[in-house]
Amino acid sequence: MTTSPHSSFIIVGLTTAGKKFRPSDWAERLCGVLSAFGAEKRMRYSPYVGPRSHKGEKAVFVDGRLYEVEPMAYRFVLHFAQDNDLQLIEGVATPG
Repeated sequence: MTTSPHSSFIIVGLTTAGKKFRPSDWAERLCGVLSAFGAEKRMRYSPYVGPRSHKGEKAVFVDGRLYEVEPMAYRFVLHFAQDNDLQLIEGVATPG
């Protein structure tokens, strides 16, 4: 089993100052950018990036293995969080 040198992280829908990030569907929109349509013609989120909740706040869980599959996508979501001054929790296990 190989381990990714890039950590998994959670983007929380709060700025570093604690202000709620808008729009309210930001997590779904961000994950939608990395989604694909399957054979059943339904949108599927990436197995490496998914909208969830963290301590009652909207969040996006990013699996560090995304970097191995698509480094630009990994950097894109990381820079999205940084550019919008969102809280990042690094080095966490992502739920399956």
